[in-house]
Amino acid sequence: MQIQSATFETSSPDFESCPESELPEFAFIGRSNVGKSTLINTLTNKKDLAIVSSKPGRTRMINFFLINKKWSLVDLPGYGYAKAPGKDREKFNEFVSDYLVNRENRDCVFVLIDSRHTPQKLDLEFTSWLVHYQIPFVLVFTKTDKVKWGVVEKNIGLFKESMADFCDGLPRIFTCSSKSGKGRGEILQFIEQALSIR
Repeated sequence: MQIQSATFETSSPDFESCPESELPEFAFIGRSNVGKSTLINTLTNKKDLAIVSSKPGRTRMINFFLINKKWSLVDLPGYGYAKAPGKDREKFNEFVSDYLVNRENRDCVFVLIDSRHTPQKLDLEFTSWLVHYQIPFVLVFTKTDKVKWGVVEKNIGLFKESMADFCDGLPRIFTCSSKSGKGRGEILQFIEQALSIR
């Protein structure tokens, strides 16, 4: 897939204000500081499409980006944002779950996992939640250029073992690096195939 255009559409503070659309949507989510904004910019070949911040949890709304005027990339708030007041965290979780469960044109969810770490409780809880609600998702292990490949393989293996406890079949797995562009082509090809099936 060639990215010919990528433009910001709108930000929604809650599920009710999400824009009406019949275009297929591919949502990206992960713990804070997993490299989500960087991946979005890498996929679209735009350095400043999504704001990259050194401070975790900058994404607090659902952000919609129109890609090639044919599909939408949806940037969801990180589920590990810890610095917001308790009620705000609950609100974040509520409207993100509303989007994931109830958005009719939501296609696949890309769950970003930091490849540098062994399986984290939050990541496993979230993937288990997706399995429970039968929401289609794939895993994207980020920052693979930050550690040796053997570490990446080991952590992916451990994650797969942990998922086996609550998931009969494992999801598709991608590995990516913003530095080398690794994984970009594979992810875009996956989206292209999903669009052709629709």
